[in-house]
Amino acid sequence: MSKILVVYFSATHVTEKVAQLLGQGIHADVVEIVPEDRYTAADLDWTNSQSRSSLEMKDLTCRPAFVKEKSSLSDYDTVFVGFPIWWYREPSIVDTFLEAYDFEGKTVIPFATSGSSGMGDVMTRFQNLLPKSKVMEGKRFSAHVSKEELTAWADNIFKR
Repeated sequence: MSKILVVYFSATHVTEKVAQLLGQGIHADVVEIVPEDRYTAADLDWTNSQSRSSLEMKDLTCRPAFVKEKSSLSDYDTVFVGFPIWWYREPSIVDTFLEAYDFEGKTVIPFATSGSSGMGDVMTRFQNLLPKSKVMEGKRFSAHVSKEELTAWADNIFKR
């Protein structure tokens, strides 16, 4: 099996838990996308149209800075990218991450956490951001997903 990376952004630790379970289940390296300026509860208040997250998500060109932990992804063939669903898509900081690295020839699989919102236009956005990658169909999980369910999902992807 190829070397696998699970990378995630998690503002409230829900996606972090899911990413860690996935990483354990598929024996992958796990790396967090860490914002240079961490999000506060006020930043994440989706009911406030002037909150940081609301303003970022209104501007599709917004690219919040993150702390770059790896110089490249050349050691990995497959990258799972996890995030919470914000406004029916990935948070803008995930776009920053995707544009910061060379994903050419890599298989990229998005996964998201949400209590009820679907993946929206995530697949289209990922395909547009990663035209030289193989972007596979992603999946949304609840906060209560088990390591066994995550592992079975990933195993099914690798069998395709």
